[in-house]
Amino acid sequence: MNAANTIFWEAWDAGGSDMGILQANSVCLSFGDRTLLDNISFVISSQARTALAGGNGEGKTTLMKILAGLIPADSGSITCTRGMRVSYLPQSDIILKNNTVYEEIEGAFNRFTDNLERQREIGELLQNSSDSVLITELNDLQEQILNSRYYMREAIITEIAKGLGLSVSDMKRRCCEFSGGFQMRIALAKILAEEPDLMMLDEPTNYLDIEARTWLKSYLRKFRGSLLLVCHDKGFLDDTVNEVYELSGSHISRYNGNYSFYENQRRLEIQQLENAFRKQREEIEKTEQFIEKFRYKATKAKQVQSRVKMLEKIHPVVIPQHLKTLSFTFPEPPHSPNDVVIVENLCKKYGNNVIFRDFSMLVPKGQHLAVTGHNGAGKSTLLRIIAEHDSDFEGIARLGSGVVTGYYSQDTADSLDMEGTVLSQVEKYGSESQMRNALGSFLFSGDDIYKKTSVLSGGERSRLALLKILLQPASLLILDEPTNHLDINAKDMLLEALKKYKGTIIFVSHDAYFIRALADRILYLSENKPEFFNGDYDYFEWKMNQRLGIEGQAQQSNVQKNAEGFCTDTGNDRAKQNRERNRQNKLKREIYDIENKIKELEKKIAETDEQINLPENYSDAKRITELTGKRESLIREKEEAEELWLAKSESF
Repeated sequence: MNAANTIFWEAWDAGGSDMGILQANSVCLSFGDRTLLDNISFVISSQARTALAGGNGEGKTTLMKILAGLIPADSGSITCTRGMRVSYLPQSDIILKNNTVYEEIEGAFNRFTDNLERQREIGELLQNSSDSVLITELNDLQEQILNSRYYMREAIITEIAKGLGLSVSDMKRRCCEFSGGFQMRIALAKILAEEPDLMMLDEPTNYLDIEARTWLKSYLRKFRGSLLLVCHDKGFLDDTVNEVYELSGSHISRYNGNYSFYENQRRLEIQQLENAFRKQREEIEKTEQFIEKFRYKATKAKQVQSRVKMLEKIHPVVIPQHLKTLSFTFPEPPHSPNDVVIVENLCKKYGNNVIFRDFSMLVPKGQHLAVTGHNGAGKSTLLRIIAEHDSDFEGIARLGSGVVTGYYSQDTADSLDMEGTVLSQVEKYGSESQMRNALGSFLFSGDDIYKKTSVLSGGERSRLALLKILLQPASLLILDEPTNHLDINAKDMLLEALKKYKGTIIFVSHDAYFIRALADRILYLSENKPEFFNGDYDYFEWKMNQRLGIEGQAQQSNVQKNAEGFCTDTGNDRAKQNRERNRQNKLKREIYDIENKIKELEKKIAETDEQINLPENYSDAKRITELTGKRESLIREKEEAEELWLAKSESF
């Protein structure tokens, strides 16, 4: 890593430890008048499993680049173990050139070049000498290589490439022949092969299908270095990390536990923040009323001035943007028949490449069908056919009589009016106030809604196109990767809305958490015959693990850290593992249900507070007694649910 301007690097002796520790000390960075990072200090310990969380624009990617030595900070320092190796995967803009895939990944082993070159030099010197010092040095160098995995590199490269979905024939192709998504896979494969002391991955799952995500999750559990991860896949985070650093408002805070545990801790904190915010507003309003009332009264001048100074000292309570409660409600779907989608003996091919052969399925009213599988298996093709955007096939693929569709695909954004503003794209679907709320749920706020569509990023256009589809009444939603450009909070909002939606849903996703929570049936597409799995995603995931050769591997929640600090299976007995897996899956569902109950109770408490604050109610003694009694009952119920959640989380 290179030193970067005013931020400096310092290495310390780790006392013989072969694993690195990195520490950020008072790191600061500003852009213009905006402070992005303010005295950021934290430690990444040996064998850490760390997530970096925070809203869009809070500086997660910037901080990772500073840690990787790629950009300078204004001030501060980074200290790390002497000789520590750091590898960093950015979330985009990787362009690989003329190396073959194998050559590119093999570049991970260039770390041994100096050792091998020195061995060659010593070998030449020893042809005319028997210097014992050189012989000792040569033996040490050879032992280092033998103790490494250098001579296993071909097997390592093959294993990693296969796990990330690269075929044997791909290994001989030039990297520049691949799409941007597959170039990211190649770059990730190289970083995994580097086996660094600290691996920093920024959105590594973005371009991975479900098999590659499952394999990567298993690989990271066994990885013996430290891991710093930015990811918008909550299920992936829950299974790979055990601590969360949150960047918010230019500051950083640490939370112990996986992402869901962090989220629940933050939810409780935010409730306290919201209560503090309400009290603060009341205090400010009273103070402002006093100032206004006595501003021009000489006898009260001293008290007025005192309160003015008090107002100036008040620091406003700020709720982190990425954890604000977002909500979205679908329009009521039109009536549809019981058989919504009918596919019979479907055959589809591109040239000699057969995608579907004699495929049939029936999607009944109200079903939530997840379509998943590896890239190129025909997921998007099937959705285009069902949405009547592709008629080049044999067989039958039709909608039930009167079915109204809403179809979102990755190229839907191309249909937006590039000269219109964000607000103008959706204003016909409701009042400005309603559309502002809807846009806010899809991460457009403030003056963003007046931006021209042409200046939006690709991700922003995709979010806007998705919202536009969802605002239109439909009895069948056909959604191709709807969560791709949403952060975790916005994903949760969309998930809750889709769960309440009364129509039929067919969706493509690689996000295990999203599929688990929404789907009641799964269609898995592969090179073999398409398969249907009814209900339980955990059973589907278990089957995937079997096929990927990690059959006996338990979930992160089922493993314990051994004395060396990396994850191992809890036992070899299959029946015992299955019982434990079933217990953990049941606990997961129970915890998820309790979390939803707490959210619902919080919503009811907020609604009750609004009722209490209405003038017509607080002047009615009987009504206010009923409402306060209801509020107390809801709070007790919420406290009981939180205690139950805590008890189940501790036994997880």
